[in-house]
Amino acid sequence: MTTSDDKTIVKDYFNDVGFERWRNIYGNGEVNTVQKNIRIGHQQTIETVVSWLKADENLSELTICDAGCGTGSLSIPLAQEGATVYASDISEKMVEEAKSQAQTALGENHNIHFSVSDLEAISGSYHTVICLDVLIHYPDKDIPSMVKHLADCAESRLILSFAPKTFFLTLLKKIGEFFPGPSKTTRAYQHSEAEIIKILEDNGMEIKRQDMTSTRFYYSRILEAVRR
Repeated sequence: MTTSDDKTIVKDYFNDVGFERWRNIYGNGEVNTVQKNIRIGHQQTIETVVSWLKADENLSELTICDAGCGTGSLSIPLAQEGATVYASDISEKMVEEAKSQAQTALGENHNIHFSVSDLEAISGSYHTVICLDVLIHYPDKDIPSMVKHLADCAESRLILSFAPKTFFLTLLKKIGEFFPGPSKTTRAYQHSEAEIIKILEDNGMEIKRQDMTSTRFYYSRILEAVRR
């Protein structure tokens, strides 16, 4: 399967059954126990990244690319702190939902610029590029080109989150495949932290901060890479 095929699968999923499912998970809709736990984990990842950027005390001066913005769960709090945000997602329905939520939270004249785009079609240059909970939808073969492109768009910093490839999480995923149930979403891929760090280093970046969000059904490694 080609990268183009992988993107089509992800795009179709998030414009169809995945849209309602993940809008509920990221929002306040009715969810089951597994989905509620994922909601909690995702929000913890968002809060970690926002706290990093707020600690630097220069958010109002930054241009930020939120690559794979979903329903705006990161873009909106960053805009509330004064950042100029360029938010994109492969799913047109997700972008429309994010626009609606931004208007509700920030009013008509907000500082978020929305577009529909996959990761490798993002253009422009931004102080900070952030890509949270997106790489999990793509296999290992797609990751080098995606991370390289995101790094190329980042003037100073790239923040990524991904499901780390560990023995425990691999076993947990295998067990979960025996019980698909109604909460099963789209494909979920784990990635080697060492390999992602090497891609970042090969593109002139080094790790500054890192964290791990771990709940019962949500595991996300967060890396902040800055220009050397």
